[in-house]
Amino acid sequence: MVGGAFLKVPAGVVVEKPIIVLNWSEGDGLATFPHTLVVAEESSEVTVLDRYGSPDTHEGSRHLVDAVVELVVGDNAHLRYLSVQEHGPHTWHVALQRAHVGADASLHSSAVGLGGDYARLRSESLLMGEGAESDLMAVYFGDHRQMLDFRTLQDHDAPNTRSDLLFKGAVEDEAHSVYSGLIRLRPSARKAVASQTNRNLVLTEGAGAESIPNLEIEANDVRCSHASAVGPIDDEQLYYLESRGVPPDEAERLIVLGFFDDVLDRLPVPTLARALRRSVVEKTERRHG
Repeated sequence: MVGGAFLKVPAGVVVEKPIIVLNWSEGDGLATFPHTLVVAEESSEVTVLDRYGSPDTHEGSRHLVDAVVELVVGDNAHLRYLSVQEHGPHTWHVALQRAHVGADASLHSSAVGLGGDYARLRSESLLMGEGAESDLMAVYFGDHRQMLDFRTLQDHDAPNTRSDLLFKGAVEDEAHSVYSGLIRLRPSARKAVASQTNRNLVLTEGAGAESIPNLEIEANDVRCSHASAVGPIDDEQLYYLESRGVPPDEAERLIVLGFFDDVLDRLPVPTLARALRRSVVEKTERRHG
């Protein structure tokens, strides 16, 4: 099956309510190729939600989802985009998301990765016009033997541009995550400001996370930063909660939810935050039985 959605917002039009695209994939040994194209013309504004899902089926049912997302943000336009991946445990998800952001335009892009067997997202943001801005965020949580793989590119090709990235993940059981990101400031990107942060919680022995931030600076008079962290839950935080009567399992859940909250609170579709918090809680509850 090959299909998708084309969303065009004419110049000057403000769409107040989110536009939702549901990509549902199923079938043993089959593949789907969803394609979302969003064009926000000059001075327009829109919020788009892409939801990806597949059934929680038996071990022999395998499915491949190869997704492409193109986001074209015109001059002075404002696009808020959210993708939520909640596939069943036997689906492979490989996705490319590419955005072109014009002058004085803004992109607020968020990704949530909770499902799938192997799930990979490459997210690219090209700041093409002076004054363009890009905010990239993600929350991901792997359990069992999941592999969650994220690659990002913040590509500045105009002066006075700004980009900020915050990716937060957790892994438990035998799950693994990989984050590799690049900030590229081309010679034209004078006075650009760019930051990149990736933080990971490793909740059990056998799980693992890798974080590889990178900078490539070819311009003068810029400000850049990158940071990454991989580690377990802070023992002092656990002790603090347990010493005040919070059971250990509940204390861990509270810390994990608090770890994700600063991203979940900034999602462009706020009504989803409660359901996503519940999905995180369910992952931790399965391990504790």
